[in-house]
Amino acid sequence: MRSLLFWLLTALPLAAQDHRAGEFDYYVLSLSWSPNWCALEGDARGSEQCEAHHDHGWILHGLWPQYERGYPEYCHSSERAPSRRMTGEMADIMGTSGLAWHQWKKHGTCSGLDAAGYYARSRDAYGRITRPAVFRGLETAVRLPPSVVEEAFLEANPKLTAQGITITCREGHIQEARICLTRDLELRTCGADVLRDCSAPNALFTPIR
Repeated sequence: MRSLLFWLLTALPLAAQDHRAGEFDYYVLSLSWSPNWCALEGDARGSEQCEAHHDHGWILHGLWPQYERGYPEYCHSSERAPSRRMTGEMADIMGTSGLAWHQWKKHGTCSGLDAAGYYARSRDAYGRITRPAVFRGLETAVRLPPSVVEEAFLEANPKLTAQGITITCREGHIQEARICLTRDLELRTCGADVLRDCSAPNALFTPIR
């Protein structure tokens, strides 16, 4: 038994790293509501993303290569890491250059693209989804069912279906809208492990400052 336990403990990390760049089935486009992230942790960090003059709403958390079940991460890649200029240029839609760097390191390396190509693909994906304008008009924090957020995205994107988007929550706040796209960035149905909506009856939605 002891030898079996040792084998499992040593084999699992190796298996977790056995992901090949460019080998995946589809993308998950993750959009984060910036004011909620700031309320949960960004303000405490003193993140530049949370400074009022930025006026961030739905930001691009990331474009994630996905398997039909599970996902690759931290893939070995022969591509050069992005420059500071490249990550800085993504801050307008990602909030900070630090997030852009992290997304390349964890997810971009699995895309099979170089850093410039991954960021271009991410910006393209972000631009293809209409972010509902209604949430930018909130003046006070509200509690609402996650389904209301999903319905707003469905109304703003008529070709999007309920099987192609999931709304997540964190610590009582609406966290993200995750939308599934083909490798060509067309809308598609999410895998079962992605399509897990927030189960809370309602969650907090913080307005833009």
